[in-house]
Amino acid sequence: MYKLSGVTKNYQKGRSTVAALRGVDLVIEDGEWLAVQGPTGHGKSTLLQILGGLDRPSSGIVEFDGRDLAQLRETEVTKVRAQSIGFVFQTFNLIPTLSALENVEAALVPLRVGSAARQQRATMALEVVGLGDRLRHAPGELSGGQQQRVAIARALVKEPKVLLADEPTGNLDEDTRDDIIGLLETMWRERGLTMVLVTHDSSIARRAQRIGVMKNGRLGFKQPRPGQSRPGQSRPGQAARVQAARTGGSVITDMGAAPSPAAGLMPTDVQPTDVHPTDVQAGLARAADPADPADLAALEDSDLDDAELEDAELEDDADLDSELPDFDDPDSEPADTITFD
Repeated sequence: MYKLSGVTKNYQKGRSTVAALRGVDLVIEDGEWLAVQGPTGHGKSTLLQILGGLDRPSSGIVEFDGRDLAQLRETEVTKVRAQSIGFVFQTFNLIPTLSALENVEAALVPLRVGSAARQQRATMALEVVGLGDRLRHAPGELSGGQQQRVAIARALVKEPKVLLADEPTGNLDEDTRDDIIGLLETMWRERGLTMVLVTHDSSIARRAQRIGVMKNGRLGFKQPRPGQSRPGQSRPGQAARVQAARTGGSVITDMGAAPSPAAGLMPTDVQPTDVHPTDVQAGLARAADPADPADLAALEDSDLDDAELEDAELEDDADLDSELPDFDDPDSEPADTITFD
């Protein structure tokens, strides 16, 4: 699925250079769930944006399904992103003037799906996440957990291969957090998704197959817990997705809703395009590929030590933040906020 080799990402901050990623090597298998933890400002979100094609590395190889995203033209990266990658963010990134249904339809705009088909598939996606009775509600009329469910439906309506989630429960209370993570885990298992989830919450990270730790722009890994599943293990969703790919069908997950068994979320006759239609509200195109500000800060060069990856450090954000560079030090400057169109 993913193979990263020697990936670096540098940003200019005045006359100085901020190194967000420092030689990251990473392999993510098809169908794997990888959690990424680490102190604030040490490159977690930057790594996620590189994986999602929202940003390009300064150097190195970002191979996705055999293609180097770093070398593709922007129109080609847009096609990959529109067809294969779903995004879920901490702040939901819903358009406040659109209904839940219209927000989910947004993800289908770059795929040139017709209006009727968009509405049908968006309705099914919202039913799957338990919001079939909230189709016409605006984001301001929904709770935080419901808004995040809308965002998950938007990410999954196009049936992507990959789901990238950046602190998806960061704005939620504990009970709602558990509901959302349970939903994501169910989707991962039943749809055979490859999922990369950035989180500060160790109780969430421990549910993943692997836990990576970003520190000073470098990626290390914690040892797997006893009895934890390993990358490559077969799951029902993986087999279903492989079979669907071979037969030209779709994988539909039923989580209590009753969508038509003949209807898929991704018709086989849909071809991705890099041209956004103009027959949908302008805001839909912006929501079709939401982005989150980059999580960058000045980084100090040090080796990643296994002793630094203990749960005690990751469980306490105060401890994590204490290891950040001193931004009052003239030699240590925070990175700019990076946004993407």
